[in-house]
Amino acid sequence: MISVISKLPQTGTTIFTVMSALANEVDAINLSQGFPDYNCSPELIELVNNAMKNGHNQYAPMAGVMSLRERIAEKTENLYGAVYNPDTEITITAGCTQAIFTAISAVIHPNDEVIIFEPAFDCYAPAIKLMGGVVKSLALEPPNYRIAWDMVKRLVNQKTKMIILNSPHNPTATILHKEDIDELSALVKNQDILILSDEVYEHLIYDGETHHSVARYPELQQRSFIVASFGKPFHATGWKVGYCMAPAYLMHEFRKIHQFLVFSVNTPIQYAIAEHLKNEQTYLDLPEFFQQKRDYFRKGLEQTRFELLPCHGSYFQSVRYSAISDEKDADFVLRLTKEFGVAAIPVSAFYTKGIDHHVLRFCFAKRQETLDKAVDRLLKV
Repeated sequence: MISVISKLPQTGTTIFTVMSALANEVDAINLSQGFPDYNCSPELIELVNNAMKNGHNQYAPMAGVMSLRERIAEKTENLYGAVYNPDTEITITAGCTQAIFTAISAVIHPNDEVIIFEPAFDCYAPAIKLMGGVVKSLALEPPNYRIAWDMVKRLVNQKTKMIILNSPHNPTATILHKEDIDELSALVKNQDILILSDEVYEHLIYDGETHHSVARYPELQQRSFIVASFGKPFHATGWKVGYCMAPAYLMHEFRKIHQFLVFSVNTPIQYAIAEHLKNEQTYLDLPEFFQQKRDYFRKGLEQTRFELLPCHGSYFQSVRYSAISDEKDADFVLRLTKEFGVAAIPVSAFYTKGIDHHVLRFCFAKRQETLDKAVDRLLKV
C-alpha cells in the first residue's frame, strides 16, 4: 500500500450519513437528515421535463443559466432592496455546500483565521482546514444560542480573514436579530474581514420575524459571499442546485475555483427553476407552510418528556432530554433510534470539541402522518 497522509485526519463520515443509514437499517422514522418525505411541486417537475424535451440538456454556462441568475437578482432586490448584477455577481452552484466550499477556497490562505459559531453546520471547519486556515470557534449555549459579541471581539486580530454566519441557523433554529447585525457592522468596520453568510433557510422563518440577510445592509453586502439553495424551499434536496451572490471583485475569485470544481450545474433544472420563480408565491408562501408543520410537531412534542427549545426558522426543532437521561447525546440518539424507532441528530456533532448539552435535533419537514407516528413513539421515551 502507498502511504497517504490524510488532509483531514480527525474527520470521519458525517453524522447525517451515519444516522440515515442506521434509520434505514432498523426501519426507524428518519427525523435526522434534513429532507422532506413528500414530493416537490408537480408543476416544477413538469417544467424540468419540458426543459429536457426542449433540448436544454448540454452544459450550462459556467456561471449558470442567465434567466435563473436574473430571477435571483429580481427576488433579492424585491425582498432585501439589494442590487446584484446577474452577469458578474451571481453564480449557480451544485448546492449550497459547494458554494460554501468554493467561497472559502477562493479567499482563505494558510494561517488565515476564520470565526465560526458553534454548533455549526459540519462543512465549515473542514473546508477552512483544507485551505490551511485556522478555525476560531465560539461556542454558543442553549436555549437561545445568542452570539456574545464581546467574545467575538476578543477573537478578532490581524489574522482574521472571515466570519461565517448562518441564519436561520442549522441546527438550533435560531435567527439573527437587528442588534446582531449592528454589532457585526461595528466589528468589521475599517477591517479587512470578509463575511460568508449561509442563508439556505432564508424563506423558512416564523412568527412574523424578519430575515436579516446581510444583503439588506450595504456596508456588509460589499464584503460578503451570500450562499443559498433551491433544494430546501422547493422540497427537492436531491437536485443539489444552489447559488452564491457577491460583489464582482469577490465573485471574480469565486468563479476561478468554481470553473474547476464543477464547471456548470444541471441545465434543465436551472431552466425549470427560473420559470418557477416567476411566481413569487412559490417562496413567499413558505413561512406559513412550514410554520404549520412546526406548530403541529411542537404541539405533539409538548406531550412528551422532551424540553422544547425555541424555533424561529429552518425546519428543525431542537429538544433537551435532561429530564429523561444523563447519557451522552451520541449514545442517547442511538438508543432512541434502535429502541424507539425515531432517528435524530446529536447536537454535539456540530461542535468541534463535541460539547454536549444533552440536545437533539429533529427535522419536521415531513408529512403529518410521519410526524404523528414519530410523536407516538417519542411519547414512550
